[in-house]
Amino acid sequence: MLIFSALIYWVLLLMFVVASLATALISWFRPSKYLTLASAITLVAAVIVAIMPTPGASVVLSIITGTLCLALAVIGGGPAASVVLQLATRGSSTFGVHGGILLDGGRREVLRGGLTIGLLERAAIAGTLIAGFPEGLAVVVAIKGVGRFTELSDAEAQERFIIGTFASVLWACIAASISLLVRGGL
Repeated sequence: MLIFSALIYWVLLLMFVVASLATALISWFRPSKYLTLASAITLVAAVIVAIMPTPGASVVLSIITGTLCLALAVIGGGPAASVVLQLATRGSSTFGVHGGILLDGGRREVLRGGLTIGLLERAAIAGTLIAGFPEGLAVVVAIKGVGRFTELSDAEAQERFIIGTFASVLWACIAASISLLVRGGL
C-alpha cells in the first residue's frame, strides 16, 4: 500500500508540474490568458500535492522535480507577469520590440530588455531558493531595482515595474516551493 501511495504521489506531482510547464510554454509562444490561467491552476495543484507528506523522495526524483520546477519558474513567469500586467492596467500596456513597455501612445519604450531580465531574474530566484539560499531573493530584487532606478522616473513605468516584478517573483517562488516541499525544506 505504501508503494502504491508513493507512486500516486509522484505521478500526480510530476503530471501537474509537467502540465503547468507545457501550458506555460505554449502560452509563451501563443500568448493566451486562458493558457496562462491553466498553467497557474496546475501549478497550484502541484503545490497542493507537494504539501502532502512526501513518501520517501529519492535523489533522482528530487533532481527531476527540481529541474522541472526551475524550468517552470523561468518559463511560466513571463506569461504570468504579462497577463497580470494586462489585467492590472486594463489592457493599456503594450509591449515593444525590445521586451519593454510602450508609453506615450507607443512612441517611447521603457524598461527595455524586460524579457531577458525577467528570465534571468526568475532563474536566479528559483535557483537560489532551490539551493537553500533564500537570501538570494533579496539580492536579485535589489540588483534589479538598482539597475532599473534611472528608468523609473515615470509613474507609469514605476507601476508597471512593480506589478511585473511582483508577478514574476511570486511565480518563481511558488514554482521553487514545490521542489522545497518535496525535499522537506519548507
